[in-house]
Amino acid sequence: MRLLMTCLLSFWFLGCSKGGEVGSGTTDVGPSNLSVTPTVSTDNSGNVSFIATATNAVSYEYDFGNGQYQNSTTGLVTYKYTASGTYTITVKAKSSTGKTISATTNATIVVALSLIWSDEFNTAGAPDASKWGYDIGAGGWGNSELQYYTNRTDNVLVSNGTLKIIAKKEAYSGSSYTSARLLSKGKFSFQYGKVEISAKLPGGIGTWPAIWMLGDNFTTAGWPTCGEIDIMEQKGSDMNRIYNTLHYSGNSGGSAIGTSYLIDNVTTGFHKYGLIWTSASLQFLVDDVVRYTFVNANNLPFNQKFFLILNMAMGGTFGGNIDAAFNSALMEVDYVRVYQ
Repeated sequence: MRLLMTCLLSFWFLGCSKGGEVGSGTTDVGPSNLSVTPTVSTDNSGNVSFIATATNAVSYEYDFGNGQYQNSTTGLVTYKYTASGTYTITVKAKSSTGKTISATTNATIVVALSLIWSDEFNTAGAPDASKWGYDIGAGGWGNSELQYYTNRTDNVLVSNGTLKIIAKKEAYSGSSYTSARLLSKGKFSFQYGKVEISAKLPGGIGTWPAIWMLGDNFTTAGWPTCGEIDIMEQKGSDMNRIYNTLHYSGNSGGSAIGTSYLIDNVTTGFHKYGLIWTSASLQFLVDDVVRYTFVNANNLPFNQKFFLILNMAMGGTFGGNIDAAFNSALMEVDYVRVYQ
C-alpha cells in the first residue's frame, strides 16, 4: 500500500508541475504589433516626440539615426536633434523574456541655426586679440615647412574688410620665408555646428594655405589623438584642387581620410568653405554644396570641442618645392562664422 501511495503521489506531483514547467500557466511569446510615431516640433528647435507601442513589450531602445541611443520603459521619448536632415529612427521592443522586435520610421528635421561666434574683419589693423592668437616659430612642427610664422603686420593684418595672411621670401630667424598662423585656441572652441569661411586663396608654387581645426585636448593628448579637421587645404602647384581631410589615431599623415576635387577660380575670387559637424557626420561644403561626407562615431575624437586655425605655410611635406621666382603670396579671408 505504501508503495502504491508513493507512486500515486509522485504521479500527482508530476502531473501538477508539468503545466508549471511550461511557463507556470503562461506562454513565452515575444513582442508584436510594434508601431512608432514621431511628432516633429514645428518651431525648428529640433525637438521630436516619439510614441512606441507593442504587445508584450516591457522596454524600448531608440536609435535616433545619428549615433545616439536612449532607452524607455514606456515607449515615450523626447529627443532634440542638433542638425537638419532626414533621419532613420530604429526602435527595438523587448519582452520580459528578452525577445525583441524592431521597426523603423523616418523624420525630417529642420533646425534653425544661430550665429554663436564670428569675425567679419571690419576693423583695420591687427586681428582682434580677443578672438585670435598666433603660433610663432619655424618648421611647421613636423611638416618640414620652410617659413617662420610671425605676428608682424608684414605677415598678417586686417584692411579693407578682409584678413590678409602674407607669405614672403625673406631671411628671418634662420628661415628663408615668413608667414602667419592664427588660432582661436584658449579664446573660442565649440562642439558641433556649422562653420563657414569666405576666402580667396593664394597663387604661387609652394604655397600651402589651410583652414582647419584641432581638438581642445591637443596640449595634453597630442596629435593625432586630439583629432584634426581640415576644412580646406590647397597647394599652389595644383591651385584649383581643394582637399578635405581628417586626421586621427591610426589615420593620420599619409594615411589620413579625405578627398579632393577641382573648383574654379580659387585664387581670383572668394568661395565659401564650410563644415556641418554633428555626432553622426562631418559634411564638407564649397559654396553651400556638400562635396564630402565623413561618418562620425562615438570612438572617434570628433565629439569634443575644437578650435579654429587659419594659416599659409610654405613648402613642406604637402606644399612641395617652392618656385625659385616666388616673392610673396596673399591669402584673404572675408569672414569666419560659426553657427549652432
